[in-house]
Parts: sequence; C-alpha cells; structure tokens
Amino acid sequence: MTVHFIGAGPGDPDLITVRGLKLIQSCPVCLYAGSLVPEQIVAAAPEGARVIDTAPMTLDEIIAEIKDAHEKGQNVARVHSGDPSIYGATAEQMRRLDALGIDYDVTPGVPAFAAAAAALKTELTIPEVAQTIIVTRTAMKSSAMPNNEDLDTLGKSGATLAIHLSIRNLREIERQLAPHYGSDCPVIVAYRVGWPDQSFIHGTLSTIAEKVRAAKITRTALVFVGHALKPDQDFRDSALYDADHVHVLRPKRKTAKA
Repeated sequence: MTVHFIGAGPGDPDLITVRGLKLIQSCPVCLYAGSLVPEQIVAAAPEGARVIDTAPMTLDEIIAEIKDAHEKGQNVARVHSGDPSIYGATAEQMRRLDALGIDYDVTPGVPAFAAAAAALKTELTIPEVAQTIIVTRTAMKSSAMPNNEDLDTLGKSGATLAIHLSIRNLREIERQLAPHYGSDCPVIVAYRVGWPDQSFIHGTLSTIAEKVRAAKITRTALVFVGHALKPDQDFRDSALYDADHVHVLRPKRKTAKA
C-alpha cells in the first residue's frame, strides 16, 4: 500500500501531470484539498472509490483515513493544489506516515507562480534585470516567518518575488519593499490562477492595494513584485542563442577557406 501525494496544479484540470492523473484513476481512496482542487480532477477516481474533501478535516482525521486504507491494503491518492512542495502542509503528513511505517511517494505539480507567468505570457527572469525568483509569504494569522526571511531582507536581492498567502497584507508589502524596489515597481496580483474566473490586476507598489480593494479580492491570490514585470522593457538578449556565444552544444564554427 502506498500514499501518493499528487500535485494537481493551480486549478485547470488540464494542468495535472499524466502521472498524477493515472494515479488518481487507479486509487480506491482519494483525499483532496477541496478548497483549492477542482472536483473535475478527482472525478477521475475509479467508480466506487472513497473520495473525501479534506478541507474541513484536521490532521488527525486525515491520518485516520490513511491508516484505515493502509489496514485494507488500499492505495491512497492524496491530492494537493499546485505543487506539494510549496505550502502544501505535506511535511507534517509525511512525518506521521514515517512514524506509522506507511509508504508514500510524491508526484510534482504545476505551481501557481508558473501557471500565472504562462497566462501572463511573461518570463520572470530577464537578462540583467532579474535572474532569481523568490517564492515566499508574509506572516499574518499563520505561523511566523523564520529569522531573515522577512520581506525587507529578501527585497535587498532585487529578485522577482512571488508572494503567497498575503493578499490582505499589501500595505505591509509596500512598506517593506518600496525602499528596495521603488514605489513605482510593477506589481501583479494573480487571482484564482487556472480557474475559469482567473483575473490579473496590474499596478505598482504604491497603487496595488487600492486596486485590489476596489476589486474586492480577499483570498486565493498570488502577488508578484519585481522589475522583470515591466511591459515592453528594453533588455539585452540572452546569451543562450547568441551567435557569438560558444558552448558544448554549439562549438565555434570553422571559418571557410577562400
């Protein structure tokens, strides 16, 4: 018996991996985070499968369901939104399974920041503008941020920031990041990425809070901050395809003799 942690992607049922879908189709037990995983994805579970929305459940209740499946020799599809490695609350489940001696594996999924960048038709790493992406969040009602992971510290890098779980904290984001990025730095709020009602709000550090307030968005949104988000900006081409850039797969061409 194996528990399969599966990243279902950000919302669009087409964005689950082939492996993840096949596992759901094969497991007699399917536990899914119903607040973020669409029902169309778990509808692929076999006929007669035990399909449970874990959104209202506690960790103990979830583990109890897994233990019951383990005793029956039934594989479990444990379906999370996005990619399980990012704010998936999987580590605590794995710790419990390790203690119980229950086998598990992980199938990755498309993270929300990647799906949002695709929908926006933008690259988050622009030559000589930003070559680093930081995925982070801010501390509100959830657990505190570790030392040296506050936005003031991370903002000193100038990297493109993908800030999760912080849509109600935009004023604090502006306060901590404006000294490093400037008040006119582009900000994009990606709401319900991958769902039919997805939308994007474009602004700057100084304007985004009011725009989001006017749109009445209070949850399920990702906040991008960074100069790589500037539309139509002038930047140098990557060296990757530069005719003068020589590498192992494109060695220097010999000059033809006259």
